[in-house]
Amino acid sequence: MVSSKGKFFTDSGFEVKKAYTPDDVKDAHDLKILGNPGEYPFTRGIYPDMYRASSWTKRQYGGYETAENTNKRLKFHLGHGASVVIALDLPTQLGLDSDNPIAEGEVGKVGVAIDSLKDLEDLFEGIPLNTAKRVHTTANAISAIWISMLIALAEKQKISTSDFEISLHNDILKEYVARGTYIFPIRPSLKIAVDVIQYCTERTPNWCPLTVCGYHMREAGANAIQEMAFTIANAIAYIQNSIERGMEIDSFASQLQFQLSASMDLFEEVSKFRASRRLWAKIMKERFGAKDPKSMSLKIYGVTSGASLTAQQPLNNIVRIALEGTAAVLGGVQNLLTLCMDEGYSIPTEEASRVSIMTQHIIEHESGITKTVDPLGGSYYVEALTNTFEEEILKYIDKIEKMGGAVRAIENGFFQKEIAENAFKQQKEIESGERVIVGLNKYKIEEEVPIKMFKVDPNIQKKQMDRLKEVKKNRNNDRVKKILKNIKDSANDGENIVPSILNAVKEYATIGEITDSLKDIFGEHREEMISI
Repeated sequence: MVSSKGKFFTDSGFEVKKAYTPDDVKDAHDLKILGNPGEYPFTRGIYPDMYRASSWTKRQYGGYETAENTNKRLKFHLGHGASVVIALDLPTQLGLDSDNPIAEGEVGKVGVAIDSLKDLEDLFEGIPLNTAKRVHTTANAISAIWISMLIALAEKQKISTSDFEISLHNDILKEYVARGTYIFPIRPSLKIAVDVIQYCTERTPNWCPLTVCGYHMREAGANAIQEMAFTIANAIAYIQNSIERGMEIDSFASQLQFQLSASMDLFEEVSKFRASRRLWAKIMKERFGAKDPKSMSLKIYGVTSGASLTAQQPLNNIVRIALEGTAAVLGGVQNLLTLCMDEGYSIPTEEASRVSIMTQHIIEHESGITKTVDPLGGSYYVEALTNTFEEEILKYIDKIEKMGGAVRAIENGFFQKEIAENAFKQQKEIESGERVIVGLNKYKIEEEVPIKMFKVDPNIQKKQMDRLKEVKKNRNNDRVKKILKNIKDSANDGENIVPSILNAVKEYATIGEITDSLKDIFGEHREEMISI
């Protein structure tokens, strides 16, 4: 980005010098500060050999309409070397069954509709969980229900939970900041998230019970500094509440991960990942007293930026996705999801998904950047940016701590206001041409869109409602009624609610029924408008 005075800036607004020298980094080459790959403070990566030993996990988002249709798409992804990432439709994420009047027009639109365990059984038909290896989904407000469904499915498939891994989002705090798929008030929601962390730590210790997500805050308009500061502040809140529950830091911290944006400013993104690892290692060791190096090793799930994709000249998005994926790999992520060129229009087509998956394979096998660990390490520019990121993130975190932590900062609208102001600033820069977006505000052309768009079946809601009616007809409804009461009792007594929800899921209680039971105890969140 170039200002009217000819100065150059990173995406987050740091001024970029014409050239960088050793004077700009000073002690950055001191191994006590920088560290070797796989060693504290993990600036250069969390494993000694990184991609020389094994590749990152390649993820591809999939989920639309019904369980059967999504099953076909997941098999397509697995056949092309990607792992399972399930997109849920908005009613499911909000704890609404497909027959709820509020769900009208949204069933199966931006993800698959899941009402009960029966849908999940059909979704994984012919896909044993131990062959899928890793399953990830964006389930936040319903995380306790979703994990219960996966445990119940494993029992149905007669597969041990130790034979596969689940990565749960379970980051409800950012929902109040960026996405809006919350259900209950903030503090009961935080309690449920910690219930899931505790349950997984005790029963499924190889699963990831929390993916702290900065990605959606970045998509909402945060810059890279805000993304990291707010993500780390939220993570501190989850950890602090888990410790207050009586959990030992080294019993669960190694299984946590961050989902972060990989956006277009390549050097800034690489530096962000490096600084985040270093800062996280220090926080875990110095603040929380972690002893296990794995607890200090930040696992990063990188996702290329949806906000950078344009509806104009959509084929250009292939290049954007490739650059962002490259930034993520250069930054040392453990998992990577590359979006698709047509996501400015609709759910990706199979062709677009294939190009996206193959983009990751090309980065791995043809670019040469995986042959050495942290190939940009030692660059005066990258090391200077890494140091700057660490300093600026810490300033934000200190400010949040003085407010009383992430929960209080969210309750008083601080995160929301900061993101809204930055989003407004970015939009003004785009409209003025100061921030160039090729095809949008520069090099524009008249065009016919050269891509096929995915079309959702308009009858999908009726089909899903018929499925739901059949499930309710064939289950033991007296048993379901009794178990739903047990969920209320557990919630009212302050117990961990996962065991009672698991029992309900096994009896084919629906997501909507379970959510309504919890609403009776916790109530619902009502968002207040934040003025900027």
